Amino acid sequence: QVQLVESGGGLVQAGGSLRLSCAASGTIFSIDVMAWYRQAPGRQRELVATFSSGGSTNYADSVKGRFTVSRGNAKNTVDLQMNSLKPEDTANYTCNAVLGARNYWGKGTLVTVSS
Repeated sequence: QVQLVESGGGLVQAGGSLRLSCAASGTIFSIDVMAWYRQAPGRQRELVATFSSGGSTNYADSVKGRFTVSRGNAKNTVDLQMNSLKPEDTANYTCNAVLGARNYWGKGTLVTVSS
């Protein structure tokens, strides 16, 4: 079992930055990949960025060059640094962990970007 708790969301003006953090606890040594997803009202959930146990990363085209996913400074955390935010980045951002065939999800943190 893995528990995930997100933090760092909030309201920011367009062009600003936010840093999200996902804290993992439980059977974390078996985590293969951690990822950030987002879902805006009325839209499907989309994959934003992934961070593998080996340290490799991948990003959605819409956030490349603006967002960076990395191991956090706090123990057992994965952060998402979001720069040059746009109103279309407004969404509920959720952390995901994959252990073999199992997926675990946090409850999410809301990011609102005002124009």
